[in-house]
Amino acid sequence: MGGFTLDDILATRKPRDSWWTVFMVDPLACRLALLVANHTSITPNGLTRLSILIGFASAAAFAEGTLVAGAVLFYLSFTVDCMDGKIARLKGTGTPFGLWLDYVGDRVRVVSCAFGWGFGEYTRTGDTDVVLAAVGVVVLDLFRYINGPQLKRVKDATRALVEARLEGQCVLAESVLRARPRTELGQAAAEFGEVADDTGATVVDLQKAFHARFPWYDRFRVALVRRRVRTHVVSGIEFHAAVFVVAPLFGAAALVPVSLVAGALLLAFEMSLVYRVWLASRQVPGTADEREKILI
Repeated sequence: MGGFTLDDILATRKPRDSWWTVFMVDPLACRLALLVANHTSITPNGLTRLSILIGFASAAAFAEGTLVAGAVLFYLSFTVDCMDGKIARLKGTGTPFGLWLDYVGDRVRVVSCAFGWGFGEYTRTGDTDVVLAAVGVVVLDLFRYINGPQLKRVKDATRALVEARLEGQCVLAESVLRARPRTELGQAAAEFGEVADDTGATVVDLQKAFHARFPWYDRFRVALVRRRVRTHVVSGIEFHAAVFVVAPLFGAAALVPVSLVAGALLLAFEMSLVYRVWLASRQVPGTADEREKILI
């Protein structure tokens, strides 16, 4: 049906993604996507629906106590979920409704699988800790999806306020890095400055206070970007992988402790995002002296 190559599929990958997706899922997902693109007419929404169905099968396996089967099915469900976007970008067949379906499908998979192994293990052992762990997994997952959009609102408001205070004569450092993601901030700002001198624009770093506290961060960011990995090392994807793939492979005894450790790491990284946004919001200049503090 099509003459797509593996390079065509690889070109549809996100510029940056979670390390679990980059190293543990995409090598398989890209090859499966190539088969789907060349030999079937299945749509991205069809793949999303298939992912949801496999997710339900994973939840059923967890509920029945076949934890290894549940882990394999969860991994397969996520792999198929990673294919829909690639097919959509490759063939241009994505739809706006697909965004909603993908988002809701992810939440349904997490909730059903959490309560699958939570209440499944409870009915077999009577251990209430596993039920509490399942509830905790769902709460943390929902918190992450609530926290993300709210932080984006704060960042957008902070950017708008800075641009208004500086009368538009500035370019945010994150915009410079977006154009030069594999370059350290100082070098990227210098390169930009050579081009921007004629317009009078200056580079503003709202993360200057953060970089001062953690001078190693920019080198760490560049090292990850060069491997197509985002800096949010423990995101929801890694959290789900730990809880629904890694823990079940080690047996029922691992469900609660792995969920606790993974949940603590997820919460720590979410709080680090809040901390960065809070620091950036405090960098908005109110006076000329304050303005100098955020210029590069």
